[in-house]
Amino acid sequence: MVVIQNSINDVLINEQNLVDALQQVMTDLDKGESELLIRIVDKIEIQNLNKTYRHKDKTTNVLSFPSDLPIEIDEAILGDVVICSEVVAKEANEQNKTFNDHLLHIAIHGTLHLIGYDHIKESEAVEMENLEIKILEKMQIANPYQ
Repeated sequence: MVVIQNSINDVLINEQNLVDALQQVMTDLDKGESELLIRIVDKIEIQNLNKTYRHKDKTTNVLSFPSDLPIEIDEAILGDVVICSEVVAKEANEQNKTFNDHLLHIAIHGTLHLIGYDHIKESEAVEMENLEIKILEKMQIANPYQ
């Protein structure tokens, strides 16, 4: 189940489209029964979270927070993906992408982190990017890395 918290009431966010797309991604990756929270925030909140949890005092487009429930609690909760829609909109404009396409990419990217994908090593980055490209292609969204 995907839950959207649009804490800043950003009217550019098509919440149902985001829910449907991410639920399909989770289903395709055998995580369809899991819970995922997508929180849309402003620059101040994302910068505070980035500073607190990553020790980087700057804005970013997305942060992922995996669930840390003990294994004894039998709940399938992936975690939270926090997205700054202002940063996403700015990036979309700079990269000549639509806001919704870029938002979906960023949300998918954050969700893949919760599932266990990363891009610290070059080989991991290639694997994660290729999966993102494949997922987005199914949604008829162009390769975001070109």
